[in-house]
Amino acid sequence: MAASAAGDGKEYPGKLTLYVFLTCAVAATGGLIVGYDIGISGGVTSMDTFLEKFFPSVYHKEQMAHGGNSQYCKFDSQLLTAFTSSLYLAALVASFFVASVARSFGRKWCMFAGGVSFLAGAALNAAAQNVAMLIVGRILLGVGVGFAGLSIPIYLSEMAPPRLRGTLNIGLQLMITVGIFSANLVNYGAAKIIGGWGWRLSLGLAAVPAGIITVGSLFLPDTPSSLISRGHHEQAQRVLRRIRGRSDVADEYGDLAAATEVSGTVKRPWRDILERRYRPQLTMAVLVPFFQQLTGINVIMFYAPVLFKTIGLGGDAALMTAVITGLVNIVATFVSIATVDRLGRRKLFIQGGAQMFVCQVIIGTLIGVMFHRNGGGGVPTTFAASILVFICVYVAGFAWSWGPLGILVPSEIFPLEIRPAGQGINVAVNMLCTFAVAQAFLPMLCHMRSGLFYFFGGWVLVMTAFVVLFLPETKNVPIEKMAVVWTTHWFWGSFVADQDSHVQVGHGDGDVATGKLNQTIV
Repeated sequence: MAASAAGDGKEYPGKLTLYVFLTCAVAATGGLIVGYDIGISGGVTSMDTFLEKFFPSVYHKEQMAHGGNSQYCKFDSQLLTAFTSSLYLAALVASFFVASVARSFGRKWCMFAGGVSFLAGAALNAAAQNVAMLIVGRILLGVGVGFAGLSIPIYLSEMAPPRLRGTLNIGLQLMITVGIFSANLVNYGAAKIIGGWGWRLSLGLAAVPAGIITVGSLFLPDTPSSLISRGHHEQAQRVLRRIRGRSDVADEYGDLAAATEVSGTVKRPWRDILERRYRPQLTMAVLVPFFQQLTGINVIMFYAPVLFKTIGLGGDAALMTAVITGLVNIVATFVSIATVDRLGRRKLFIQGGAQMFVCQVIIGTLIGVMFHRNGGGGVPTTFAASILVFICVYVAGFAWSWGPLGILVPSEIFPLEIRPAGQGINVAVNMLCTFAVAQAFLPMLCHMRSGLFYFFGGWVLVMTAFVVLFLPETKNVPIEKMAVVWTTHWFWGSFVADQDSHVQVGHGDGDVATGKLNQTIV
């Protein structure tokens, strides 16, 4: 299902220009800071020298573990968990005020602020002398993630031509996977540094991706939508002409200006987003990130080295398997980039969900059988290889479905007047669920053991059914015309059809007229 760009059936002109590609590529590098942190934390917490210095009780528990339940429970420490999860709690808090910053100052300055905060956190973590310094550094990293996580997806969706929005937006997920892979490589090398200070290098190198987005954001233009909403109309037209590669952008500019005029009447977006007419978008902003975290991906990405050490692999082998899964993550993301605007969001969601479910059931069964037969001792080569293969297949399914689409879909469905608030809710829920998973994983691993994979597999079934029933297809629909996917949906149509809301519709000469939304479905 697609919608025409304007009521007369024409589509917005625009192609993939070098300028829009470069701006989106620079913005997407913000994903490096998110990915690097995801990859680095699990590897660092599996390094003995790091544990011995900051978490000696965990270190001694690890040395004393000799199979059975102790294997599952040797990393169970609330203080160690707090080190990892404090970042996501900070990002959750930051997300509540980042929306106001994005609305008032623009998307690019949110990216800049996120990079600066991440730089400060990386420096503090690399120089840490105690747990308090570690956690304060993690909090600063979290603020950076909160700013980047809200502003970058919106920026990419607002800059991209409608028919390439999925491809360019998934560039962010690609950078996240590159960040994870880079962190895994750094951990693998840093763990071999003589003297036991490799963990400082791992944590300190977070400054590299932070520096890239900090400097890069200074050279980015803000989006036409953001410029119009802040009164910079001539600059907005210049940017729009440049990113579309042509001078005739009157239709699109007129619709952007109309949407901005409507958005200007919304003075309390955090309250207005609760209205019935926005119920479909609000539901997606809450449930999509909620489900994304319950795929169980963080069990793999946060704690891959810890998880592999738990099932009996040595430290070097555990870090190397994390490198392998990181590489699979990158390659599979290219599948999503190549197919998302052709196959659509729903097909990828459903196929990826089915693949993840099957893999989680098999992984849980293999680990359970292994521990039952071997009492938690060394891992037979065939079992270790089989577990790694299915984990890679699981990661691939996530990387072309719930990984990139969990970011893309919420960023493209909100009307301009509540877009920052909607994305703020999306980031807040994402960080809250990430925090909860990070807090709960090690205790759950201790008590549920291999059943943990069945737990997440059950949630994958639920979320796949949700997509089938309630998520409309949004491919190729212009971001300012997204309302059509809700008005024509079998369930959500009843929420928006009776609102009788009027919007501004742009005409070819750039004038703005008031009228009901008129869109052609093709």
